[in-house]
Amino acid sequence: MRVMKTFRPSDKDIDRKWWIADADGQTLGRFAVKVTGLLYGKDKPCFSRDVDTGDFVVVVNAAKIRVTGKKAVQKEYFRYSGYPRGAKYVSYREMHENHPDRIISHAVSGMLPKNLLRAKILKRLKVYAGPEHVHSAQKPEPVK
Repeated sequence: MRVMKTFRPSDKDIDRKWWIADADGQTLGRFAVKVTGLLYGKDKPCFSRDVDTGDFVVVVNAAKIRVTGKKAVQKEYFRYSGYPRGAKYVSYREMHENHPDRIISHAVSGMLPKNLLRAKILKRLKVYAGPEHVHSAQKPEPVK
C-alpha cells in the first residue's frame, strides 16, 4: 500500500510575482477581495493557509475608489491608543481626503486571517493615492 505524503510548500517552491491593480472606479469591498486573494496566494496551486505563498500587489489610484450606498456618510474607522478615553473615530470622508491609501489597506487587512502571517502579508501591499508608483523596476503585471 502506497502512502501519499502531504505537500508542504517551502521558500524554494514559492515564486512571487508583482501585480499592479488600478482602483479607479472600483467598489471598495469587491476590489479588496481581489487584492487579498493575490496577497494571500489563494490562486496558486501550492497554496497553504499556514505558509505565506502570496505575491506583491501595487495598488494605484486609491483616491478614486468608491463605496456604495450611504457608506460615504455613515462609515467610520476606529482606533484605540490604549489609554483611557483613547478611542478615535475618523469618518470615511475625512479618511478619503487625508489618507486614501489607508482605506484600501484597512479593507484588505480586515479580510486577511487574524494570525501572525497578517503583518508579513501586508508588507507586500503597496498602495498609492495617484497613478504614479516607484515599483516599475519590478515590472508588475496588470490584474485581470
